[in-house]
Amino acid sequence: MRPLRIAAISLLVLYAAFTAYVSIGPLFGFPTVHGQSVPWLTLIATAFAITHALTYIGWRNTFILFALTYTVSLLFESVGVATGWIYGPYHYTEQLGPRFLGLVPYLIPLAWFMISYPSLVIAEVIIGYRSPKAKWRSLRVAALAAVVMTAWDLILDPIMVKMGHWVWEVDGAYFGVPLHNYVGWLVTTFSIFILYKWATGRQAHKVQGASDQSYLMLASGSYASTVAGNTLAALQMGLSGPALFGLFAAGIFALLSLFNLRIGQATKQD
Repeated sequence: MRPLRIAAISLLVLYAAFTAYVSIGPLFGFPTVHGQSVPWLTLIATAFAITHALTYIGWRNTFILFALTYTVSLLFESVGVATGWIYGPYHYTEQLGPRFLGLVPYLIPLAWFMISYPSLVIAEVIIGYRSPKAKWRSLRVAALAAVVMTAWDLILDPIMVKMGHWVWEVDGAYFGVPLHNYVGWLVTTFSIFILYKWATGRQAHKVQGASDQSYLMLASGSYASTVAGNTLAALQMGLSGPALFGLFAAGIFALLSLFNLRIGQATKQD
């Protein structure tokens, strides 16, 4: 597993560096590449999430989580675009590449996975790894992971609209985004996580020692890098409201998980 761990670290470094370039490069006179960067950042972050997951939750669980995330998110989004029921009335433009049935870009479910995996890790870290009631623990983890992931969309959605990747057909209450959208995100992500917990036996993932605590920090770090990069991008686009709301909502989960991991690491070493 050591080569996979090295690969995960390398991918996270690449992702963080590219995110930093996209976010702060224009401040130093480098070309603005926000629109063109989305597919590359998504692919790199997805590769990191898969590689990290393989060494932490194993091949079988990684496949289950990826398959569920891709299938459920594509299904929900397709129904959402076609009917407007799940997230509100919206449609994707052609900027994100080919679309499934002309509705949802194939890239979008990858974006769901790139954040769903670290969101799951963060939720497990915050709730803890031991509980006498595994059934209720699974519900708590699934619910918290859904909230963690939805918090990220507080920054993401206004940015993507500003860049023209998708269009809301109504003027929503949250900086142009319908509040209905965030209910849809909670439903979608909770469905993914609870199905994953059911399919994998509702067991907590094991943390063996301080080295595992350090390794889990990488997953929290990928979430934190995404939030930080999106926040800086939002500020550059004049979206100070979403930047502040999203940074506070999503940032607190990243900090909580990193703090808990740091405390757990210290405990393991004592």
